[in-house]
Parts: sequence; structure tokens; C-alpha cells
Amino acid sequence: MEITTKRMAVVVGALGVVSFILGVIAENKKPASGTPITGKDVVICKYPADPTVILGYLSFGFLVISTLAGAFSLFYPYKGKSIPWPALFQSTSFFIFFLVALGSTGLAAAMLLWPTITEHRHLLSNVHYNLETTCPTAKTGLLGGGAFLALDAALFWLVSLMLADNAREDYFDDVKGAGDDAKYRDDSVVKDSA
Repeated sequence: MEITTKRMAVVVGALGVVSFILGVIAENKKPASGTPITGKDVVICKYPADPTVILGYLSFGFLVISTLAGAFSLFYPYKGKSIPWPALFQSTSFFIFFLVALGSTGLAAAMLLWPTITEHRHLLSNVHYNLETTCPTAKTGLLGGGAFLALDAALFWLVSLMLADNAREDYFDDVKGAGDDAKYRDDSVVKDSA
């Protein structure tokens, strides 16, 4: 089974959708706060069992895989024909969408990891010496926002793939046209000398 742009588009899109779904579920399952249990000079926060941390890390993992697949799909030599990287980046629209895909991926990663790591820290460090603590959780809405940005990043990688495919076709048309011009010149030189 050979790698085609359509197959790569399906892989990138599917991984982005999985990252999005996991991030939204993580946001919905996140508890509002923990239950403070007061002891002698300490407060122990008891949090309900929830899959937020695992789902947050999984969402981030699928975002990374989607990004790697998206970047790989841009520079893969389809049908055994490779194109120089500078030729791809001569296309202004490709260059812009490539940068937007990178930027949205970075924002999605930050917005998925920040609340996930914060929530993980709250679960691990649940003993507080401040008797007024309210047993906080990670900020509400960040995981959901990160999930939407992960989906956006996958879509921007897909747009970049379409623009790379167009730039690839233009490059090979130019190379073929230059080859035809050279062949025409060679034929006319042979006719002139005969």
C-alpha cells in the first residue's frame, strides 16, 4: 500500500479529531474542586476519581502524532519524486499556512499541557498547610480550548498539505517545461546544422 496525499490527509485529520475528542471529554470530566478534610495544622484535599489527567496527556499525545504526520506528509517524496524544500517555501500561501499550522500546534500543546500538568500536581500534592485552602483544580476551559486548537492545527496541516501538493505539481510542470524547451532547442540546432 503506497503512501498518497489522500491517505496522509485522512491520517492527519483522524488524529486531530481524536485529540479534539479526548480534550473535550477531559474538560467535561474535570471536577470543579476537591473536598477539604481538615486535620491538625493541615488540610488534605480529596479529589473524586476522574480521567482528566490521562485524557489530557492522551489528547496531547495525539496532537503530537498528528503534527508529526502532517509535517511528514508535506515533505514526503510521493511517487518517488522529491522536491527541494526551497521550492515548496517559494509558494507564499504554503509558507503562511505552514507557519499558522506550527503556531496553532504550539498553542494547542500549551493549552492542553498547562491544565493537565496543573491538575496532575493538584492530585499529587494534596496536603496543604494553609488552613483556608479551597482545594482548587486546574483552570476551567483551558482543556476545551486546547482541544479546539488541536483540531484547528490538524485542519491547518491539511490545508498546508493541499498547498504543498499544488506547489509540487507546479514545480514538476516547470521542470518538465524546461526539459521540453531544452529538447526543442536541441532539435532546432540539429536541424540548422543539417
